[in-house]
Amino acid sequence: MAKTKLSEYARKRDFSKTAEPSGRKRARAKKGSKPRRKHPRFTIQKHSATSLHYDLRLEVDGVLASWAVPKGPSLDPRDKRLAMRTEDHPMDYLEFEGVIPKGEYGGGPVIVWDRGVFQNISETRSGKPMKLSEAIEKGDVKFFLLGEKVKGAYALVRTSKPGEREQWLLIKKRDEGADARRRPTSSQPESVLTGRTIEQVLKEEG
Repeated sequence: MAKTKLSEYARKRDFSKTAEPSGRKRARAKKGSKPRRKHPRFTIQKHSATSLHYDLRLEVDGVLASWAVPKGPSLDPRDKRLAMRTEDHPMDYLEFEGVIPKGEYGGGPVIVWDRGVFQNISETRSGKPMKLSEAIEKGDVKFFLLGEKVKGAYALVRTSKPGEREQWLLIKKRDEGADARRRPTSSQPESVLTGRTIEQVLKEEG
């Protein structure tokens, strides 16, 4: 199933030119290698391609469901941040950092701006727990992030109509993680993996 979900990801990339993970290694080592983790993982990657944006990726059913967020996540519940749905990415992408070659899809530097685990808190209208894949299909996703920079509950709400490019809103819920004064995208621009900024990655590896 993961292989089918990654067909669009693979179609857009030439792995003889880009260092991005192909996802094939994960597919081969799928069965019985590691015990199942209690909580799924997430990453937020800062990516300077055609324009600077942040890629939010949530682990679901063996792949990373992905959204491009132009302004990045906000800690202010009053903000409604645009989030464009992109193709699913392989699990190996969780820690991908480097420079995608110019001329390739998404060409430009990438850093792991934040990472951690999350809890799916999506519910049906009657208040019953809903699988993350079902919530994405319905266009109403709720999750609690426990990252190094970003913590707390968020909602992703699809606003586009069927047949249109998927457009969502990323909204911070009102909880102890909310803080309208704090702007981590400005105050904490560095990678949580290497401590490098996106400019440093471009200089060193571009």
